[in-house]
Amino acid sequence: MTKPIKVGVVGCGYWGPNLIRNFRSLPDCSMKMMCDVSENRLAHLKSLYPEVEGETNYHHMLNGVGLDAVVIATSVRSHFPMAKASLLSGKHTFIEKPMAASSQECEELIDIAEKKGLVLMVGHTFLYSPAVRKIKEILQRGDIGEIRYICARRLNLGLIQKDINVAWDLAPHDIAIILHIMETEAVTINCEGSAHITPGVEDVTTMWLNFPGNRSAIIHSSWLDPRKIREMTIVGSKKMILYDDVSQLEKIRVFDTRVEKPPHYDTFAEFNYAYHYGDVHIPYLKQEEPLKIECQHFLDSINQETIPLTDGKQGLELVRILEASSKSLKRGGASVNLSGQENGNRWLPPILERSCAYQPPESQTNGFRGRPAGSCD
Repeated sequence: MTKPIKVGVVGCGYWGPNLIRNFRSLPDCSMKMMCDVSENRLAHLKSLYPEVEGETNYHHMLNGVGLDAVVIATSVRSHFPMAKASLLSGKHTFIEKPMAASSQECEELIDIAEKKGLVLMVGHTFLYSPAVRKIKEILQRGDIGEIRYICARRLNLGLIQKDINVAWDLAPHDIAIILHIMETEAVTINCEGSAHITPGVEDVTTMWLNFPGNRSAIIHSSWLDPRKIREMTIVGSKKMILYDDVSQLEKIRVFDTRVEKPPHYDTFAEFNYAYHYGDVHIPYLKQEEPLKIECQHFLDSINQETIPLTDGKQGLELVRILEASSKSLKRGGASVNLSGQENGNRWLPPILERSCAYQPPESQTNGFRGRPAGSCD
């Protein structure tokens, strides 16, 4: 039997405590340390988990307790310097989404991890959810035919960020699911949006991703909607899937619905089209916490020396799309060719492009505060 993997979590704001709770519950994990600049946050978590050490200095955490793995749940701007320090100190590293603030940073982290033989994993949590796994199973069986397009809506009222726009905050979940479903890279992207609350930080955006084979995906993200909506529609040539993550009982519904073009198509009105309306099927989903599955997968990847489902390269592709979305926004929604981006061209989200320069570990004196509420939801 392998020894428990000693894990430390940095960032105890909103999402970090969920990671601590889940890693602590796993039998092959020893939850050793939690790190945050806020002593009040640490004191609260110590009252819940008295056996876990607390630390306000991240570099003391890296060098003082013999950790095997580090989990980073801080703001996007600190992902790169903290992950780089973790990898260089020989720690397997898990980074919450998005992986970093630029594809250049992602590529450097991937390179370090590969050279040191370390697991680098990104927290695209929804890919571990029973609902997305079931959708993938349905698609692989060919039940819905060829995918025609996907439409995703992720809306709520707040929490408005100041260092990243709504696309960088909410769209990563949908982008990760869409890439997982499409099983190929996007070709082009258009993105438009508006900044109503904080100048220069879009709080409403709409992306249009084009994929090979005349397939597309639309992603609408907003911090200004009165309702919390987490919805995705997958339209196929045979059937259609509606995925509603907010629903408690019917997260997935499969509609036996389609439009068929007649075999001898001509130009006479809509009578040539056949509209099929069939039954609605609601698949059974086993109740499991996606984050717990994700945390276990990270440990399994370390123990079994395997590549995670959401490895650094998956994180890189997602960040490339986010970079291109920022580029399209600056061009008023103009199309950006994802396969033709210039190497090293850093299209960062507003404000990050002014403040995410890397600093060597020795120049950073303290730990880092976790993400604000809503940043991983």
